[in-house]
Amino acid sequence: PRPQFRFPSPQRHRPRARGAMAEGRVYNFSAGPSQMPLEVLEDVQRELVNYKGTGMSIMEMSHRSKEFMAVYTEAEANLRSVFDVPPEYKVIFVQGGATLQFAALPLNTLGGAKTKADYLVTGQWSEKAHKECMKYGTGQIVCNSKPTKYTTIPDKSEWKLDAEAAFAHYCMNETVNGVEFKSIPDVGDVPLVADMSSNFCSRNIEVRKHAYIYAGLQKNLGPAGLSVGIIRDDFAKGTNEMKICPTYCSWKICADNGSMYNTPACWTMYVMGEYLKYTKKVGGLAHWDELADKKSRTLYDTIDGSDGFYRCPVDKSCRSRMNVPFTIMGGNEELEKKFLEGAKKVQLYTLAGHRSVGGCRASLYNGMPLEGVEKLSDFMKSFMDENRN
Repeated sequence: PRPQFRFPSPQRHRPRARGAMAEGRVYNFSAGPSQMPLEVLEDVQRELVNYKGTGMSIMEMSHRSKEFMAVYTEAEANLRSVFDVPPEYKVIFVQGGATLQFAALPLNTLGGAKTKADYLVTGQWSEKAHKECMKYGTGQIVCNSKPTKYTTIPDKSEWKLDAEAAFAHYCMNETVNGVEFKSIPDVGDVPLVADMSSNFCSRNIEVRKHAYIYAGLQKNLGPAGLSVGIIRDDFAKGTNEMKICPTYCSWKICADNGSMYNTPACWTMYVMGEYLKYTKKVGGLAHWDELADKKSRTLYDTIDGSDGFYRCPVDKSCRSRMNVPFTIMGGNEELEKKFLEGAKKVQLYTLAGHRSVGGCRASLYNGMPLEGVEKLSDFMKSFMDENRN
Protein backbone atom coordinates (compact mmCIF):
# COMPACT_ATOMS: atom_id res chain seq x y z
CA PRO A 1 0.00 0.00 0.00
CA ARG A 2 1.11 3.57 -0.74
CA PRO A 3 2.36 5.25 2.45
CA GLN A 4 0.20 8.13 3.61
CA PHE A 5 1.73 11.56 4.06
CA ARG A 6 1.42 12.85 7.57
CA PHE A 7 1.91 16.43 8.57
CA PRO A 8 4.66 16.75 11.17
CA SER A 9 3.47 17.46 14.67
CA PRO A 10 4.25 20.96 15.89
CA GLN A 11 7.44 21.04 17.89
CA ARG A 12 7.07 21.65 21.57
CA HIS A 13 7.91 25.23 22.30
CA ARG A 14 10.73 25.56 24.77
CA PRO A 15 10.85 29.03 26.28
CA ARG A 16 14.02 30.85 25.30
CA ALA A 17 15.44 33.92 26.95
CA ARG A 18 14.49 37.03 25.01
CA GLY A 19 17.30 37.96 22.63
CA ALA A 20 18.95 34.54 22.87
CA MET A 21 20.41 33.07 19.68
CA ALA A 22 19.64 29.65 18.29
CA GLU A 23 22.51 27.27 17.70
CA GLY A 24 24.24 27.93 14.39
CA ARG A 25 22.78 31.41 13.89
CA VAL A 26 24.91 34.53 13.57
CA TYR A 27 24.45 38.19 14.46
CA ASN A 28 23.34 39.63 11.14
CA PHE A 29 23.88 43.41 10.86
CA SER A 30 22.38 43.57 7.35
CA ALA A 31 20.65 46.78 6.27
CA GLY A 32 17.70 44.78 4.93
CA PRO A 33 16.39 42.20 4.67
CA SER A 34 17.47 42.02 8.26
CA GLN A 35 17.66 39.82 11.32
CA MET A 36 14.29 39.08 12.86
CA PRO A 37 13.40 38.19 16.46
CA LEU A 38 14.06 34.48 16.95
CA GLU A 39 10.71 33.95 18.67
CA VAL A 40 8.88 35.24 15.59
CA LEU A 41 10.86 32.93 13.32
CA GLU A 42 10.16 29.95 15.55
CA ASP A 43 6.43 30.73 15.68
CA VAL A 44 6.34 30.88 11.89
CA GLN A 45 8.35 27.67 11.62
CA ARG A 46 5.87 25.73 13.74
CA GLU A 47 2.99 26.69 11.45
CA LEU A 48 4.87 26.47 8.16
CA VAL A 49 3.63 23.14 6.81
CA ASN A 50 0.17 22.99 8.35
CA TYR A 51 -1.24 26.37 9.37
CA LYS A 52 -3.56 25.92 12.35
CA GLY A 53 -4.83 22.55 11.17
CA THR A 54 -5.90 23.71 7.71
CA GLY A 55 -3.71 21.09 6.05
CA MET A 56 -1.83 23.69 4.06
CA SER A 57 0.77 26.41 4.45
CA ILE A 58 -0.06 30.11 4.40
CA MET A 59 1.96 30.16 1.16
CA GLU A 60 -0.52 27.75 -0.42
CA MET A 61 -3.93 29.05 0.60
CA SER A 62 -6.18 31.46 -1.27
CA HIS A 63 -5.85 35.07 -0.21
CA ARG A 64 -9.66 35.25 -0.18
CA SER A 65 -10.16 32.21 2.04
CA LYS A 66 -11.72 32.81 5.44
CA GLU A 67 -8.51 31.55 7.08
CA PHE A 68 -6.29 34.06 5.33
CA MET A 69 -8.80 36.90 5.66
CA ALA A 70 -8.69 36.30 9.42
CA VAL A 71 -4.88 36.63 9.27
CA TYR A 72 -5.14 39.86 7.28
CA THR A 73 -7.84 41.39 9.49
CA GLU A 74 -5.93 40.66 12.68
CA ALA A 75 -2.68 42.00 11.23
CA GLU A 76 -4.28 45.30 10.18
CA ALA A 77 -6.00 45.66 13.56
CA ASN A 78 -2.73 45.06 15.39
CA LEU A 79 -0.89 47.53 13.15
CA ARG A 80 -3.52 50.16 13.92
CA SER A 81 -3.18 49.39 17.61
CA VAL A 82 0.64 49.38 17.75
CA PHE A 83 1.01 52.61 15.75
CA ASP A 84 -2.10 54.31 17.17
CA VAL A 85 -3.54 54.92 13.70
CA PRO A 86 -6.53 57.31 13.90
CA PRO A 87 -9.86 56.25 12.34
CA GLU A 88 -9.62 58.87 9.58
CA TYR A 89 -6.57 57.10 8.16
CA LYS A 90 -6.59 54.03 5.96
CA VAL A 91 -3.96 51.30 6.02
CA ILE A 92 -2.80 49.84 2.71
CA PHE A 93 -0.27 47.15 1.83
CA VAL A 94 1.39 47.49 -1.56
CA GLN A 95 3.97 45.45 -3.43
CA GLY A 96 7.04 46.97 -5.06
CA GLY A 97 8.56 48.08 -1.78
CA ALA A 98 8.98 51.70 -0.79
CA THR A 99 10.79 52.38 -4.07
CA LEU A 100 7.58 52.00 -6.10
CA GLN A 101 6.02 54.61 -3.83
CA PHE A 102 8.58 57.12 -5.12
CA ALA A 103 6.56 57.04 -8.36
CA ALA A 104 3.15 56.40 -6.79
CA LEU A 105 3.45 59.57 -4.73
CA PRO A 106 3.46 62.09 -7.62
CA LEU A 107 1.13 59.89 -9.68
CA ASN A 108 -1.51 60.09 -6.94
CA THR A 109 -1.12 63.75 -5.99
CA LEU A 110 0.01 65.91 -8.93
CA GLY A 111 -3.02 65.42 -11.19
CA GLY A 112 -4.94 68.38 -9.77
CA ALA A 113 -4.31 72.11 -9.65
CA LYS A 114 -1.00 71.67 -7.81
CA THR A 115 1.76 70.11 -9.90
CA LYS A 116 4.76 70.92 -7.71
CA ALA A 117 6.06 69.12 -4.65
CA ASP A 118 8.75 69.83 -2.05
CA TYR A 119 11.54 67.40 -1.20
CA LEU A 120 13.94 67.48 1.73
CA VAL A 121 17.01 65.71 0.34
CA THR A 122 19.14 64.34 3.17
CA GLY A 123 20.49 61.08 1.71
CA GLN A 124 20.46 58.71 -1.23
CA TRP A 125 16.89 57.52 -0.79
CA SER A 126 15.31 60.97 -0.60
CA GLU A 127 17.45 61.94 -3.59
CA LYS A 128 16.03 59.00 -5.55
CA ALA A 129 12.49 59.91 -4.52
CA HIS A 130 13.01 63.44 -5.83
CA LYS A 131 14.41 62.19 -9.14
CA GLU A 132 11.39 59.93 -9.61
CA CYS A 133 9.01 62.81 -8.98
CA MET A 134 10.66 64.80 -11.77
CA LYS A 135 9.36 62.26 -14.30
CA TYR A 136 5.76 63.22 -13.55
CA GLY A 137 5.84 66.76 -12.22
CA THR A 138 8.10 69.28 -10.56
CA GLY A 139 10.07 68.21 -7.52
CA GLN A 140 11.43 71.24 -5.70
CA ILE A 141 14.46 70.78 -3.45
CA VAL A 142 13.79 72.36 -0.06
CA CYS A 143 17.25 71.49 1.26
CA ASN A 144 20.07 69.29 0.09
CA SER A 145 22.91 67.96 2.22
CA LYS A 146 24.76 66.29 -0.65
CA PRO A 147 27.64 68.83 -0.42
CA THR A 148 28.35 67.37 3.06
CA LYS A 149 28.14 63.82 1.62
CA TYR A 150 24.82 63.46 3.43
CA THR A 151 26.23 63.75 6.92
CA THR A 152 23.96 66.52 8.22
CA ILE A 153 20.37 67.75 8.12
CA PRO A 154 20.35 71.43 7.10
CA ASP A 155 18.92 73.86 9.65
CA LYS A 156 15.33 74.88 9.00
CA SER A 157 16.46 78.46 8.47
CA GLU A 158 18.03 77.23 5.21
CA TRP A 159 14.92 75.46 3.89
CA LYS A 160 13.04 76.85 0.90
CA LEU A 161 9.46 75.68 1.42
CA ASP A 162 6.64 76.38 -1.02
CA ALA A 163 3.33 77.02 0.75
CA GLU A 164 1.50 75.99 -2.45
CA ALA A 165 3.23 72.62 -2.87
CA ALA A 166 1.02 69.54 -3.22
CA PHE A 167 3.07 67.84 -0.51
CA ALA A 168 6.44 67.93 1.24
CA HIS A 169 8.44 64.70 1.36
CA TYR A 170 11.23 63.57 3.67
CA CYS A 171 13.00 60.33 4.50
CA MET A 172 13.00 59.94 8.26
CA ASN A 173 16.02 57.64 8.32
CA GLU A 174 18.55 57.31 5.52
CA THR A 175 19.69 53.68 5.49
CA VAL A 176 22.83 54.21 3.39
CA ASN A 177 24.11 57.38 5.00
CA GLY A 178 23.04 56.86 8.60
CA VAL A 179 21.13 60.13 9.03
CA GLU A 180 17.89 60.29 11.05
CA PHE A 181 15.41 63.06 11.81
CA LYS A 182 14.97 63.30 15.58
CA SER A 183 11.65 65.12 15.26
CA ILE A 184 8.93 65.57 12.63
CA PRO A 185 9.87 68.42 10.25
CA ASP A 186 7.54 71.42 10.36
CA VAL A 187 6.36 72.29 6.84
CA GLY A 188 3.40 74.44 7.78
CA ASP A 189 0.04 73.56 6.21
CA VAL A 190 1.53 71.60 3.31
CA PRO A 191 0.63 67.87 3.51
CA LEU A 192 3.61 65.99 4.91
CA VAL A 193 4.73 62.66 3.43
CA ALA A 194 7.34 60.40 5.04
CA ASP A 195 9.41 57.46 3.90
CA MET A 196 9.94 55.65 7.21
CA SER A 197 11.26 52.39 5.78
CA SER A 198 14.31 51.97 7.98
CA ASN A 199 13.10 53.26 11.34
CA PHE A 200 9.45 52.21 11.16
CA CYS A 201 8.44 50.33 14.32
CA SER A 202 11.34 51.77 16.32
CA ARG A 203 9.57 54.83 17.74
CA ASN A 204 6.27 56.70 17.89
CA ILE A 205 5.47 58.11 14.45
CA GLU A 206 2.87 60.86 15.19
CA VAL A 207 0.50 59.81 12.43
CA ARG A 208 -1.70 62.94 12.46
CA LYS A 209 1.24 65.15 11.49
CA HIS A 210 1.39 63.29 8.17
CA ALA A 211 -0.85 62.89 5.14
CA TYR A 212 0.93 59.72 4.06
CA ILE A 213 3.51 57.46 5.71
CA TYR A 214 5.05 54.56 3.82
CA ALA A 215 7.63 51.99 4.81
CA GLY A 216 9.12 48.79 3.46
CA LEU A 217 8.67 46.00 6.00
CA GLN A 218 12.04 44.26 5.57
CA LYS A 219 13.87 46.31 8.19
CA ASN A 220 11.87 46.24 11.41
CA LEU A 221 8.63 44.40 10.77
CA GLY A 222 9.05 41.33 8.59
CA PRO A 223 10.49 39.91 5.37
CA ALA A 224 10.76 41.74 2.05
CA GLY A 225 7.77 42.02 -0.25
CA LEU A 226 5.50 44.79 0.99
CA SER A 227 5.35 48.47 1.77
CA VAL A 228 2.82 49.49 4.40
CA GLY A 229 1.00 52.77 3.86
CA ILE A 230 -0.84 54.86 6.45
CA ILE A 231 -2.84 57.33 4.43
CA ARG A 232 -5.21 60.12 5.36
CA ASP A 233 -8.70 59.78 3.89
CA ASP A 234 -8.41 62.83 1.62
CA PHE A 235 -5.24 61.41 0.04
CA ALA A 236 -6.95 58.07 -0.62
CA LYS A 237 -9.92 59.42 -2.60
CA GLY A 238 -8.15 59.74 -5.95
CA THR A 239 -9.11 63.40 -6.31
CA ASN A 240 -5.67 64.45 -7.55
CA GLU A 241 -4.65 61.20 -9.22
CA MET A 242 -2.95 61.70 -12.58
CA LYS A 243 -4.65 60.19 -15.63
CA ILE A 244 -1.52 58.21 -16.44
CA CYS A 245 -1.40 56.63 -12.99
CA PRO A 246 -1.25 52.84 -13.46
CA THR A 247 -4.10 50.97 -11.83
CA TYR A 248 -1.67 49.14 -9.61
CA CYS A 249 -0.19 52.40 -8.29
CA SER A 250 -3.54 53.96 -7.41
CA TRP A 251 -3.96 54.45 -3.67
CA LYS A 252 -7.73 54.74 -4.11
CA ILE A 253 -8.00 51.40 -5.88
CA CYS A 254 -5.71 49.75 -3.34
CA ALA A 255 -7.67 51.16 -0.38
CA ASP A 256 -11.10 50.49 -1.91
CA ASN A 257 -10.13 46.86 -2.50
CA GLY A 258 -8.66 46.21 0.92
CA SER A 259 -5.15 45.85 -0.54
CA MET A 260 -6.44 42.87 -2.55
CA TYR A 261 -7.04 44.23 -6.03
CA ASN A 262 -4.92 41.26 -7.02
CA THR A 263 -3.11 38.56 -5.06
CA PRO A 264 -1.06 40.28 -2.33
CA ALA A 265 2.22 39.13 -0.84
CA CYS A 266 0.42 36.75 1.51
CA TRP A 267 3.48 35.31 3.23
CA THR A 268 4.89 38.74 4.03
CA MET A 269 1.53 39.88 5.40
CA TYR A 270 1.35 36.82 7.64
CA VAL A 271 4.88 37.20 9.04
CA MET A 272 4.25 40.91 9.59
CA GLY A 273 1.19 39.93 11.60
CA GLU A 274 3.28 37.61 13.78
CA TYR A 275 5.88 40.37 14.26
CA LEU A 276 3.13 42.74 15.36
CA LYS A 277 1.84 40.21 17.90
CA TYR A 278 5.36 39.88 19.26
CA THR A 279 5.71 43.66 19.39
CA LYS A 280 2.58 43.93 21.52
CA LYS A 281 3.82 41.12 23.75
CA VAL A 282 7.14 42.82 24.55
CA GLY A 283 5.67 46.26 25.22
CA GLY A 284 4.93 47.92 21.89
CA LEU A 285 6.88 50.77 20.33
CA ALA A 286 8.12 51.89 23.73
CA HIS A 287 10.09 48.65 24.03
CA TRP A 288 11.75 49.00 20.62
CA ASP A 289 12.41 52.70 21.27
CA GLU A 290 14.23 51.98 24.53
CA LEU A 291 16.18 49.12 22.98
CA ALA A 292 17.21 51.28 20.01
CA ASP A 293 18.62 53.86 22.43
CA LYS A 294 20.65 51.25 24.31
CA LYS A 295 22.03 49.56 21.21
CA SER A 296 22.97 52.72 19.33
CA ARG A 297 24.50 54.35 22.41
CA THR A 298 26.65 51.24 22.99
CA LEU A 299 28.04 51.40 19.47
CA TYR A 300 28.49 55.17 19.21
CA ASP A 301 30.26 55.23 22.60
CA THR A 302 32.70 52.64 21.27
CA ILE A 303 33.34 54.69 18.14
CA ASP A 304 33.67 58.03 19.94
CA GLY A 305 35.89 56.53 22.62
CA SER A 306 38.40 55.09 20.16
CA ASP A 307 40.51 58.26 19.85
CA GLY A 308 39.98 58.37 16.09
CA PHE A 309 40.63 54.72 15.29
CA TYR A 310 36.95 54.48 14.38
CA ARG A 311 35.04 57.45 13.02
CA CYS A 312 31.38 58.04 12.24
CA PRO A 313 31.06 60.74 9.55
CA VAL A 314 27.54 61.79 10.55
CA ASP A 315 26.94 64.89 12.66
CA LYS A 316 26.01 63.89 16.22
CA SER A 317 22.76 65.84 16.03
CA CYS A 318 21.32 63.51 13.39
CA ARG A 319 23.04 60.17 13.87
CA SER A 320 20.78 57.23 13.08
CA ARG A 321 19.85 54.73 15.76
CA MET A 322 19.22 52.13 13.06
CA ASN A 323 22.19 52.39 10.68
CA VAL A 324 25.65 53.23 12.00
CA PRO A 325 28.32 53.89 9.33
CA PHE A 326 31.95 54.05 10.40
CA THR A 327 35.45 53.98 8.99
CA ILE A 328 38.64 52.49 10.38
CA MET A 329 41.80 54.62 10.53
CA GLY A 330 40.35 57.21 8.19
CA GLY A 331 39.14 54.68 5.63
CA ASN A 332 42.03 52.23 5.55
CA GLU A 333 40.60 49.63 3.15
CA GLU A 334 43.14 46.98 4.09
CA LEU A 335 42.26 47.28 7.78
CA GLU A 336 38.53 47.37 7.03
CA LYS A 337 38.81 44.15 5.04
CA LYS A 338 40.70 42.56 7.92
CA PHE A 339 38.01 43.80 10.32
CA LEU A 340 35.20 42.25 8.28
CA GLU A 341 37.00 38.93 8.01
CA GLY A 342 37.76 38.87 11.73
CA ALA A 343 34.19 39.78 12.65
CA LYS A 344 32.84 36.73 10.84
CA LYS A 345 35.03 34.49 12.96
CA VAL A 346 33.04 35.61 16.01
CA GLN A 347 29.59 35.38 14.32
CA LEU A 348 29.33 39.09 13.41
CA TYR A 349 28.11 39.27 9.81
CA THR A 350 27.14 41.79 7.11
CA LEU A 351 29.11 44.75 8.41
CA ALA A 352 30.39 46.10 5.08
CA GLY A 353 29.28 49.63 4.19
CA HIS A 354 26.99 50.30 1.25
CA ARG A 355 28.81 49.83 -2.06
CA SER A 356 28.40 53.54 -2.87
CA VAL A 357 30.12 54.85 0.28
CA GLY A 358 32.41 52.06 1.45
CA GLY A 359 33.67 51.67 4.99
CA CYS A 360 31.63 49.68 7.47
CA ARG A 361 28.01 49.85 8.59
CA ALA A 362 26.11 48.13 11.39
CA SER A 363 22.32 48.06 11.14
CA LEU A 364 20.68 47.75 14.55
CA TYR A 365 17.09 46.87 13.70
CA ASN A 366 14.58 45.45 16.15
CA GLY A 367 15.63 41.86 15.51
CA MET A 368 19.21 42.53 16.61
CA PRO A 369 19.45 41.75 20.33
CA LEU A 370 21.45 43.98 22.66
CA GLU A 371 23.92 41.15 23.25
CA GLY A 372 24.80 41.18 19.54
CA VAL A 373 25.72 44.87 19.71
CA GLU A 374 27.69 44.31 22.90
CA LYS A 375 29.58 41.51 21.19
CA LEU A 376 30.33 43.81 18.25
CA SER A 377 31.52 46.52 20.64
CA ASP A 378 33.85 44.07 22.39
CA PHE A 379 35.26 42.90 19.06
CA MET A 380 35.83 46.49 17.91
CA LYS A 381 37.79 47.25 21.08
CA SER A 382 39.97 44.16 20.78
CA PHE A 383 40.55 44.79 17.06
CA MET A 384 41.60 48.36 17.85
CA ASP A 385 44.05 47.22 20.51
CA GLU A 386 45.65 44.76 18.07
CA ASN A 387 45.83 47.09 15.08
CA ARG A 388 46.27 50.64 16.35
CA ASN A 389 49.94 50.84 15.32
